[in-house]
Amino acid sequence: MERVIHSRAPLRINDIGGWTDTWFAGEGWVLNLAISPPVEVQIKVRPDRKVGRKNVFFRAENYRQSFLVDPRHPSSSPHPLLQQVVARVPPAPQLEVRIRVFSPVPAGISTGTSASVCVALLGALLHLRGERLFPSRVARLAHLVETEDLGMQSGIQDQVAAAYGGVCFIHMPQYPRFQVTRINLPDEIQHELERRLSLIYLGRPHCSSVLHERVVSSLERGGSGRKILEALKKLPEQARTFLAAGDLDSYGQMMVENNEYQRKLLPELISPEADAVIRVAKRYRASGWKVNGAGGRGGSMTVLADADDERRRRMLEEIISLGSGIRLLPAYLSSSGLRVWDVRQGRRSAAV
Repeated sequence: MERVIHSRAPLRINDIGGWTDTWFAGEGWVLNLAISPPVEVQIKVRPDRKVGRKNVFFRAENYRQSFLVDPRHPSSSPHPLLQQVVARVPPAPQLEVRIRVFSPVPAGISTGTSASVCVALLGALLHLRGERLFPSRVARLAHLVETEDLGMQSGIQDQVAAAYGGVCFIHMPQYPRFQVTRINLPDEIQHELERRLSLIYLGRPHCSSVLHERVVSSLERGGSGRKILEALKKLPEQARTFLAAGDLDSYGQMMVENNEYQRKLLPELISPEADAVIRVAKRYRASGWKVNGAGGRGGSMTVLADADDERRRRMLEEIISLGSGIRLLPAYLSSSGLRVWDVRQGRRSAAV
């Protein structure tokens, strides 16, 4: 009998305090929002009489690519992230495993997509092995895949948001350890926040590794960058207080302050496309705006509209009319983090 496992993990936007969840920050705080539609993973499993080395077949839906993987010898191409996840949690060699991965958003839009893919795939593979899914463990494993297995620089907030979901207040006492408090908003505040939030794609995939290396190098040398980082650390607690009280205008001001601190870290972190969106947002009295993630060319940003419905709609129409590939992406607040369920056995196992 074929066994089918499904898993989902949300994306992340509006990371107030981003840059402080990194190894060079020492201690950090981040407040971010998990959103759907989520990343989706499906695994189909059946006995493999051949018991060959390459027993894992991947289909990367967004890229329309298919490839085989040997979990004992992951390759750097194609899609090294997927290959390293399978190497971390290899299926039994006597199984034939067929995996499909789908993202609801374009690659490289600064919403923590790679971390969400990593968390969703890890969750499904751990479930296949019969292991319990603790969000803290899955988040840590996902972070290890990116930092140790792939040798990338990575903060910890994206993996946490994907595993836990909801509104996450994250304290990093020492990299890469973290403590998570989920903020449970009253329905009326959550509905109003969702109504006024928009996710804006800035027309091209995010590609700013050179800029980010410049920021890291500057922070390592000390100077004004360190002071900016310390200022960023103070914003998440304030933002949490305003959000919990339903003061969305003040919460939006925290977004704006965060955005400007990122600009002070390095002006190029706020792209010309982002500034074009900001100019429109200002004209329509938006309460807040912030580039998602670390910033740089491409990617996406979050805009918190004014409370007036007509101004919100007119603002979004004008933003879309900017051209250059700038467009509105669907985004809804997600109270769920990683979710995994098994179709064959009719039971559900979830990280909450």
